[in-house]
Amino acid sequence: MNTQYRKNLPGSVLDYFDAREAVNAIEPGAYEKLPYTSRILAEQLVRRCEPDALTDSLKQLIYRKRDLDFPWYPARVVTHDILGLTALVDLAGLRDAIAAKGGDPSKVNPVVQTQLIVDHSLAVECGGFDPDAFQKNREIEDRRNEDRFHFIDWTKTAFDNVDVIPAGNGIMHQINLEKMSPVVQVREGVAFPDTCVGTDSHTPHVDALGVISVGVGGLEAETVMLGHPSMMRLPDIVGVELTGKRQPGITATDIVLALTEFLRTERVVGAYVEFFGEGADSLSIGDRATISNMTPEYGATAAMFYIDGQTIDYLRLTGRDPKQIELVEQYAKHTGLWADSLKTAEYERVLKFDLSTVGRNIAGPSNPHARVSTSDLAAKGIAGNLEAARAQEAEGLMPDGAVIIAAITSCTNTSNPRNVVAAGLLAKKANELGLTRKPWVKSSFAPGSKVAELYLKEADLLGDMEKLGFGIVGFACTTCNGMSGALDPVIQQEIIDRDLYATAVLSGNRNFDGRIHPYAKQAFLASPPLVVAYAIAGTIRFDIEQDVLGVVDGKEIRLKDIWPSDEEIDAIVNKYVKPEQFNQIYIPMFDMEAAERAPSPLYDWRPMSTYVRRPPYWEGALAAPRTMKGMRPLALLPDNITTDHLSPSNAIMMDSAAGEYLHKMGLPEEDFNSYATHRGDHLTAQRATLANPKLLNEMVRNEDGSVKQGSLARVEPEGEVMRMWEAIETYMNRKQPLIIIAGADYGQGSSRDWAAKGVRLAGVEVIVAEGFERIHRTNLVGMGVLPLQFKEGTNRLTLKLDGTETYDVEGTPAPLAELTLVVNRANGEKVEVPVICRLDTADDVEVYEAGGVLQKFAKDFLGE
Repeated sequence: MNTQYRKNLPGSVLDYFDAREAVNAIEPGAYEKLPYTSRILAEQLVRRCEPDALTDSLKQLIYRKRDLDFPWYPARVVTHDILGLTALVDLAGLRDAIAAKGGDPSKVNPVVQTQLIVDHSLAVECGGFDPDAFQKNREIEDRRNEDRFHFIDWTKTAFDNVDVIPAGNGIMHQINLEKMSPVVQVREGVAFPDTCVGTDSHTPHVDALGVISVGVGGLEAETVMLGHPSMMRLPDIVGVELTGKRQPGITATDIVLALTEFLRTERVVGAYVEFFGEGADSLSIGDRATISNMTPEYGATAAMFYIDGQTIDYLRLTGRDPKQIELVEQYAKHTGLWADSLKTAEYERVLKFDLSTVGRNIAGPSNPHARVSTSDLAAKGIAGNLEAARAQEAEGLMPDGAVIIAAITSCTNTSNPRNVVAAGLLAKKANELGLTRKPWVKSSFAPGSKVAELYLKEADLLGDMEKLGFGIVGFACTTCNGMSGALDPVIQQEIIDRDLYATAVLSGNRNFDGRIHPYAKQAFLASPPLVVAYAIAGTIRFDIEQDVLGVVDGKEIRLKDIWPSDEEIDAIVNKYVKPEQFNQIYIPMFDMEAAERAPSPLYDWRPMSTYVRRPPYWEGALAAPRTMKGMRPLALLPDNITTDHLSPSNAIMMDSAAGEYLHKMGLPEEDFNSYATHRGDHLTAQRATLANPKLLNEMVRNEDGSVKQGSLARVEPEGEVMRMWEAIETYMNRKQPLIIIAGADYGQGSSRDWAAKGVRLAGVEVIVAEGFERIHRTNLVGMGVLPLQFKEGTNRLTLKLDGTETYDVEGTPAPLAELTLVVNRANGEKVEVPVICRLDTADDVEVYEAGGVLQKFAKDFLGE
């Protein structure tokens, strides 16, 4: 701590650390040129960095250098129950390992405040047309997850610094935005910017408040929990100037889908994006949060907005304490974090985006950055041939392109009252005109906060949503996380029998193939009011702007006839969204009663549980040295492999490896639950490795030479094709080290630990790809898997790899060092390929050499 920079915050009894003085002491006037991100990073360096290291670390920010690692100490860790539970299962397993070596397990605790919200466990088994859907879905959730919730309840009193918000209360990101983030923290008499990491790639949602909040894998979160810094180098910080104002009738969803396409094109992968300009000033925090939430969809690490009057208005709206609101404004203005103080900030790259150019959009199929204007649906081949669809409907059949799921879901949109109210008003107008939801559409509404229910009820809109089938099914992630629940068996059988092209439309952030539902062949992202409109239309072949939704008294009704005006939406929001609603929900929710301490620091593992099992990371093959010699390829994979491919999160089917295992363990099929919920049990989660039915493993081909789709592998040297899990078992029994070869953007998508854990437990020692998604690369290192990157111009195709090879890696792993990948072809030819070691920092090397994050901590803990 650098006490020379600790000063009194004017007009306050609190102190703060003067980063401006520290930076300007090195380079006069430099602080005023720093972007917002760098100013916050500078403050925490001044507050936390050792004095002898401070100058060199600050120089990285001042001179935009990227040759030195510096520490980042987030103030909080937020987590949902999937990765949060697995992280705490890991810590419970670590306690066992410490105890076995004679250490004191009770000393293994999160050092940093850890907030766990149970929001990823609820499946929409009962749709929004069932008046008892919420209660029924919650009862099913509690029954299926009894083992998980038993463990989570134990963590509340077994660990220090863990707060738990139980199931049924909302989504972690929306609760973080509406309640948990103070924007400015106060600890031990010192005020400083709130920062956090979260075990979900959409953690940047709260960047909308000016809070650096980034998604990390559970393994990196565990490191932060245990008090270690997250080592980083100065990221690329890209300024995005927003100009113009949105057109009438355009939602924040439309804006973010257009921005996602734009920023993907501009290649902001891994960057911290900072939005500014008159366009940014005009956006509410709800609008900003929609944009920040989609950060991983455009590939960035963070999406920051400055603190300004909109921030203060939002803190008042959400019922924050008046003294805290005063502190946020006072601190931000004094320390240069207020928007007006950022007009002198300089960026290495500035992009411009005109909000007035945005029209109504959807995204899809398959990718959130694949924007399609609703005026171009027919031209793009998405809409069309409606007559044939209607003819099928007249015969009592589902139409081509049937929308089988229409879900208003995800904090992306439900944290924005304008989006939710727009859906309610559209439903109201549709009901008044006699329009109805098509009977094959499984519709649902799952807001990320209970506050949405209060303002919709007060505005007399919830009843209209319920009438159209959009009653509240839960306060959780639901369909956005692939938890869309079972279809009506009759509808499912018709899809199977007719091999019907069925689709989903949701107001979420992800629409990767196979994610939303196994029988929804493709999915489209849309604003909440558009989701309601598509439930009425019933098919994606419907031209949503032009086609007739219904005929009433001889008059044709189109979307424009039921679309609410901005004035109608704003009038409802201004009148019915109130601070007392937020206080009514959140004050009792965060009244954490002191409970009696757990009787033992060690968890009493349930031997037959398929949800929570003591992890194996300190034993067996994982404790053995990695040879990186004679590796066989488990898979050759194309570009854009997502963590959904590597470890799917959706429903477990009976004919899957995991389904067969659960059946053998005595679980009834209706309680198989999702892959995501079983990640605390490695025996179930292992069987999800590369289990996505949409996987394309280039080692497995059809007779015509095309790649065969499915969770398949080819075991070598026999050349036998089998299901992926059986191939993994075969190799595990042989103690065969494995490698995966992949294309560009490997590991994009959710920050999913098991995408790294699964391959490591399978025996994969090395992954070679053309590029890695940031969080997934970190997770691989955290599991002791070596990520290697092909040099530009070289890939699996130029090398003509077919999977019959074996592979060696030569050289000593070091930060960004050049190593050699030796390809030993079946014909005896040997090819040496230079590759880049993607251990990016010295800390990465230490973690990798220890075998992973948990092994390193155990070694350090016992050494102390």
